Amino acid sequence: MKKEKIWIYLENGDFFEANSFGCSGETVGELVFNTSMTGYQEILSDPSYAGQFVTFNFPEIGNVGVNEHDMQSSRFWCKGVIVHNYSESYSNYRATNSLSAELKKFNTIGICDIDTRKLVKIVREQGVMMMIASTNISDKDILKELLERSPKIKDINFIDKVSTKKSYIHDEGIWCADTQKYNKAKRSNKKIIVIDFGVKRAILNELVHSGFEVEVINANFDADDIILKYNQGKIDGLFLSNGPGDPMRLTEQIVQIKKLIKTDIPIFAICLGHQLLSIAFGHDTYKLKFGQHGGNHPVFSNQKVEITAQNHNYNVPKTIEQVAHITHYNLFDKTIEGVQYKNKNIFSVQHHPEANPGPKESSYIFKKFNKLCDKPAIKI
Repeated sequence: MKKEKIWIYLENGDFFEANSFGCSGETVGELVFNTSMTGYQEILSDPSYAGQFVTFNFPEIGNVGVNEHDMQSSRFWCKGVIVHNYSESYSNYRATNSLSAELKKFNTIGICDIDTRKLVKIVREQGVMMMIASTNISDKDILKELLERSPKIKDINFIDKVSTKKSYIHDEGIWCADTQKYNKAKRSNKKIIVIDFGVKRAILNELVHSGFEVEVINANFDADDIILKYNQGKIDGLFLSNGPGDPMRLTEQIVQIKKLIKTDIPIFAICLGHQLLSIAFGHDTYKLKFGQHGGNHPVFSNQKVEITAQNHNYNVPKTIEQVAHITHYNLFDKTIEGVQYKNKNIFSVQHHPEANPGPKESSYIFKKFNKLCDKPAIKI
């Protein structure tokens, strides 16, 4: 594979030359890093990465190719991927294409032959920052000017792009290694609505596997309609999904969630949904220095340590203890990972219990939600 030259300019003034293995052109995004050693396709197709360049700590990327089954959404949503060494040759019996071909298909930049350890160190020491990458422009001053004129990630509402345009029923369960297919949903007497802020396919699969009929709707939802359906017995609960961007931007969604939390509807939320619940309860989120992205984060809960998958730049504040019990802590930095709201049928987690491709130690949380939908409002 013939590689193009690509030039990278960071918000802090650092300038790099590397090689490209994705699409051509120039793109602006936020630079983050991910510590996972596997699952690059699942990460790149996670809508929560919309607007970001993902730098992988693991040095070898591309060696297992890509396949349709591991996609977490309809496309790659990130702005680009940055790796130390890219392998165009792949070896995996499930693979149907190379990573470079998939990047070009979704108009996504790929950067390789660069010191990713240095990039990770920059982000760890200075925090996440905006960057621009171009296969056309090598002039540092021009790239700087283009970057300065571009909007920050906090100023962009990505939800309108990643959320489903039409409501649909998701009936696919978890992957079955024996049949090499996803299990189909069994008949269920419980139905939930999923608010799609950028939901991962694996989350929907786990909800189906835990015993729900799952309807996915657009993020521009009407709380009154959901409340009516619950009161009529048409639904048993509500799920708020993960998604990209700054939760404080989603003012309309927060207004609707404020209506929902005044009811007895059982609510479970992950990641962005977890953050939106905190804001709706009156406790604004804050941005972490370099975020938490990876598949090896230890979380403490119920006197046990779970190794979890993480993907977020924002977090709920400690003041949330005024309205909720803290159920999970991140052992790396002691940030809040999960809460149970007082006197409410509502709980949420910051990490990803579906954790596709792994680890799976937190998947019990989906069963907990199923049981919650059987009970009256919890009184704590």
